Amino acid sequence: MFTSKIGIDLGTANTVVFVPGKGFIINEPTIVALSKPDNTVMAVGVEAKEMIGRTPEGIVPYRPLKDGVIADYYITKAMLTYFISKAIGWFNIIKPDVVISVPAGITQTERRAVINAAREAGARNAFIVREPVLAALGAGIPINARSGNMVINMGGGTTENAVIALGNIVSWNSLRIAGNKFDQAVSDYVKKKYALAIGEQTAENVKIEIGSALPMKDKLEYQLRGRDLITGLPKDIVITSNEIAEALNPLLLDIAGSVQNVFNVTPPELVADIMEKGIILSGGSAQLHNLPNFFERALGVPAYVAEDPLFCVAKGTGLILDHLDTYKRTLLDKR
Repeated sequence: MFTSKIGIDLGTANTVVFVPGKGFIINEPTIVALSKPDNTVMAVGVEAKEMIGRTPEGIVPYRPLKDGVIADYYITKAMLTYFISKAIGWFNIIKPDVVISVPAGITQTERRAVINAAREAGARNAFIVREPVLAALGAGIPINARSGNMVINMGGGTTENAVIALGNIVSWNSLRIAGNKFDQAVSDYVKKKYALAIGEQTAENVKIEIGSALPMKDKLEYQLRGRDLITGLPKDIVITSNEIAEALNPLLLDIAGSVQNVFNVTPPELVADIMEKGIILSGGSAQLHNLPNFFERALGVPAYVAEDPLFCVAKGTGLILDHLDTYKRTLLDKR
């Protein structure tokens, strides 16, 4: 069966590809491994991520997106070519229509860059939609309704808070604090408290396994291995979820502050709607233990994690693809 429609959640940390009728067919890291100095692409996705921290001189794992927008056009195009070709089949001659997620605060220049990269990567038509709208759709929120809904989409590079009503964003805020900053905070905490250097992937594994937004009575433990900064030798330590909560607290307070700023500029009627319905949390970083409780304490508003939070945006692209006429007001641009 030929594939003529593809939805792409183009995230800073992971890219998820959705095809109507097939579901989520790709979920791989947004990483490209380059061979220097000629800049040839050696690997994309999972294969490229496995090279992080293990590559010899001359091979560089590279993240082509920074804070959700294109930082390197050439590498992003190569990556999109890989994902589109993998989705439709390498020998499919039909060019697909593609819906791509973009940050809420994307500029006109950045919009053109995403659309052009998608066209050059093999798309027939490229539609772009803001991530919070897609996340709300994927979480099952009726975005065309008159009542207001708030979604906090916490990805790898950015956390975006948006109030949505009548099919579009009413008020929003974007913060460059999300999963990648959480990983760095864990790494810095371990370095400062235990004089232990750990790699990017180790910090991410700790966050995924025992990361918590609040201290826990029955704390979780994780044994990790790194390099002792004093002796230079390998060393094992056991770290707890309460220590991770301590490391992440300043970043989470910044996110709560940005949500408060969105409330400050939201019409009172919509704020009342959100107080009644609660805040929906989506994105991979929304899977932190006790995150809804943290937001409820910080903001006084109930919060809930969406079903399959990692796939909400990609699921939203699928809904847009199936109902382009219904959701045409949500489209930012088309080429």
